Amino acid sequence: MKEYKLTESEEKFAQLIWENEPIGSGDLVKLCEKEMNWKKSTTYTVLKKLCEKGIFQNKDAVVSSKITREQYYARQSIRFVEDTFGGSLPKFLTAFISGRKLSRHQAEELKRLIDEHKEV
Repeated sequence: MKEYKLTESEEKFAQLIWENEPIGSGDLVKLCEKEMNWKKSTTYTVLKKLCEKGIFQNKDAVVSSKITREQYYARQSIRFVEDTFGGSLPKFLTAFISGRKLSRHQAEELKRLIDEHKEV
């Protein structure tokens, strides 16, 4: 699995693309100027970097994603569990729900997810 580590500003930039894609690169420059106070050169530098990381593409001056926002955050979540809990989902869940109560709906949803993903 390819690892994507983004800085806070890169992640904000990525959010702008995901929310507006496909977007012309010129329109992206204007959006970044308005939302992030970036110059044209900054936008293109960061875009190039994220294209090299395989997250976005800029084809014929149209920027679009190569991975979805959901795929990106799923990979970040997996990396967090691996780095923080040694890859143990039960340890993560124990820490996450510590001191809280799950609603009946939440408990049923977790059971359903476990059943769907259980090795046979």
